[in-house]
Amino acid sequence: MCAADMTAFSWTLALLTTLLWLRTEARLEPFDLLYDNGVEAFYSSDYERVVFYMEKALSSYWELRRSRVGCTLSCEDQYPFSNTTSDLPFFDVVLRRAACLNECLDRRVGAQSVHRVSEDVIQDFNRRTPYNFLQLAYYKLNQMDKAAAAAHTFFVANPEHMEMRQNLERYKLLDGVEESHFLDREARPHQQAFSTGVKHYDNENYEIAIKSFEEALVEYFKADVECRALCEGPQKFEDHAYLEYQPHLHKAISDHYTQVLACKHECVRDLATRPGRLSPMENYLPLHYDYLQFAYFKAGKMDKALECALSYLLFHEGDEFLSENVDFYRRSLMEEGISDEFKPRQDVERYVRRHKKEVELLRLGSEIMELDFTESNYWSSSGGREDINRVPSSTDGELEYFPISEKRNNSLLPDRELREGGPLVYNNVQLVLNSEALNGTQRALFEKVITKQECQALQEVANTISIAGDGYRGRMSPHTPNEKFEGATVMKALQYGFEGRIPLTSAQLFYEVSEKARKIVESYFMLNSPLYFSYTHLVCRTALTGQQDHRNDLSHPIHADNCLLDPEANECWKEPPAYTYRDYSALLYLNGDFDGGEFIFTEMDAKTVTASVKPTCGRMVSFSSGGENPHGVKAVTKGQRCAVALWFTLDPLFRELERLQADEVIDSLQSKQHWDLDNLINPKDEL
Repeated sequence: MCAADMTAFSWTLALLTTLLWLRTEARLEPFDLLYDNGVEAFYSSDYERVVFYMEKALSSYWELRRSRVGCTLSCEDQYPFSNTTSDLPFFDVVLRRAACLNECLDRRVGAQSVHRVSEDVIQDFNRRTPYNFLQLAYYKLNQMDKAAAAAHTFFVANPEHMEMRQNLERYKLLDGVEESHFLDREARPHQQAFSTGVKHYDNENYEIAIKSFEEALVEYFKADVECRALCEGPQKFEDHAYLEYQPHLHKAISDHYTQVLACKHECVRDLATRPGRLSPMENYLPLHYDYLQFAYFKAGKMDKALECALSYLLFHEGDEFLSENVDFYRRSLMEEGISDEFKPRQDVERYVRRHKKEVELLRLGSEIMELDFTESNYWSSSGGREDINRVPSSTDGELEYFPISEKRNNSLLPDRELREGGPLVYNNVQLVLNSEALNGTQRALFEKVITKQECQALQEVANTISIAGDGYRGRMSPHTPNEKFEGATVMKALQYGFEGRIPLTSAQLFYEVSEKARKIVESYFMLNSPLYFSYTHLVCRTALTGQQDHRNDLSHPIHADNCLLDPEANECWKEPPAYTYRDYSALLYLNGDFDGGEFIFTEMDAKTVTASVKPTCGRMVSFSSGGENPHGVKAVTKGQRCAVALWFTLDPLFRELERLQADEVIDSLQSKQHWDLDNLINPKDEL
C-alpha cells in the first residue's frame, strides 16, 4: 500500500472510530479540542479534515449551549420554589436543582459538562473565527455555496476584515453562487425578524410588518430566557475573588447571586447588540412597541395600537408623543363605544417589573460586596420624533449605536499634560518624525536606536527561542491564518541563556535594549513620573507559503492598546478586556528584508490611514496607547518580520512581573550569584 493510500486509510479509520464512539457513547467531544484539530489540519492543508473538525466543533459548541439552557430550565420546572418562610424548603430546592443539573448535563453531554474551555477559544467562537477557516477550506474543496455562507457568517461579526470583504466580492462573481448562499449561519432570530419588520414598515406594508415585529418579540423573550439561563455558572468580578476567602453562608450566597444577577441583567444589552459590535442598538426593545402601535393604527386595529403604546410607556413614562397617541387611541375607541379598560401587555409588564427589582437587588448586593454599581441607561430614547404621525424614527432599518454604560470611559487623550520633544538620552539616536509629521498626537519615529549587529543578534535570539504563539496563549495565528506568529519574553531569553542554548550575552542584550527603549520614550515625551514596563515581547511574524494569493487582510487588525476600538461609533471604550493601564507603546524593528508588514496609524474609523512606517533595523515608533492612536500592521506577504514590542504604564501597580524577576536575574549575574530560573516564566498576552 502506498503512502497516499495509507494516509487515506488512516483518515477513514479515524473517522469511523469517531463515529462509532459517538454512536455508542452519545457524548459530546469538547469543542475546543475539535477546534484545535481543525486548526492543525488547516496548517497541514488538509481541507477535508478542516471542514470535518470545524463543523463538529461548531455543532458541539451550540449543542453544549442548548444542553445547558435546556437542563437549567428543566430543573427549574421540576423543582420550583414555594412560598415558605423556612430555609429548609428553600435549600431543599437548591440542592435538588444542583443534583438535577449534574445528572441532566452528564446524560446529555457527558464529560464536557465539567470541561473548562480557555477564554481564548471562547473568544474565537464569539468572534466566529471557525468560519474564517471554513470558508477557505470550502473554497479549496470547490464547495462555493458553503464557502460563501461561511464567509458571510464571519464577515457579519467582523465587518472590518478587509480580506473577507474581498473574498465575498469574488464569491459573488463565481458561477453557481447565488444571493441565497450568502446567509448568516448564526443569525439571531429576534434581530432578524426585527430588521425584516422595519423594512416592511418603511415600505408601508403594515400588516406584514406587524407579523414580523410580533415574531421578533416572541423570539426576543425566548432569547432572554436562554441568555439568563446561561448566566447560572461560574462568575467573577474583577478584583473580587469571592471564593478565596471564608465568608459567612449568607455572605457567600449573596456574593455569588449578585454576580449571576448582574450577568442576567446585562442580557438586555446582549440581545440588543449585533455580532461584532460593542454598543447595543438604541432603545431596542421599546422600539418594537413603538413600531407596532403605529402599524396597528394604520391597519385599523385601534385596540392593539393602544395596548402597544401603553407598553412603550412602561419604558418611557410620560413620553410626550406616545402619551398623545394614547389619548388619541382612547378617544377613538370611546367614540366607537368600546370600553377604555386597556392595559399594557402582561409579558412586558412582568419584564419591566423584574428589571426594576433586579436593579434594587444589584444595588444592595454591590454594597455588600463593596463594589460600585451604576445602573445603565438600557433604553435611552433619542428624543422626540419629527414626523407628523409620531412614528418610530427609521429610514433604512438600521439603528444607530450608543454607549449605554456609564461605567465606560471614552479613551481619547489622558488627563495628564501632554508634552514631547525632550532629550533622547543617547547621542546616536535620531528623531525622524514627530507627532505633527505623523499626523497625530503623542507619536514619534526614531532611527539608530540599535546597531545592525544588535539587530542580527536579537533576530537570532528570536529564531532560536521563539515559541509558536507565545504571548497569545499558544495561538500560532492570533490575528490572521495567513501568517505564523512566534514570540519570546525577556525571562525566556534569560532562561535559554543560562541553559547555554543561546549566548547569555544575547539574552542580556534583549534586556538592555528594552531598557534603552523605555528611557527614550520616558525622556522624549517628558513624563513627570517614572515609566514602568507593562509587557515586553520579542516577536516575529512569518508569511505562510501558498496562502498569500489575493491577500488583503492585515497582519494585526486596527486596534488601540488600552481601550476597545469601536469604529462604527467612532469611540474607544476604556474597559476590560482592554489593558486599560497601558499608557505608552513602542515597537523596535530588527529587520526590513520582507514584503509588506508596514506599521500604520489610522483615524478612529479604522479605515483612514494617517501615517505609515516601513520597518527597518534600528527604527522605533512610539506613541501613547489610547484611542488617539489606532494602529495596525499590514499583511506580511513574504519573509519574516521581527521586532521588540514594548508596552509601558505609569502605574507601578501594573508593573510587569517578569520584568521584576528579570531585574533580579540581572542583578544576580552582576554579583555572580546562582539563580534558579525554573517556574519563573509567566507569559501574558497582548491586544
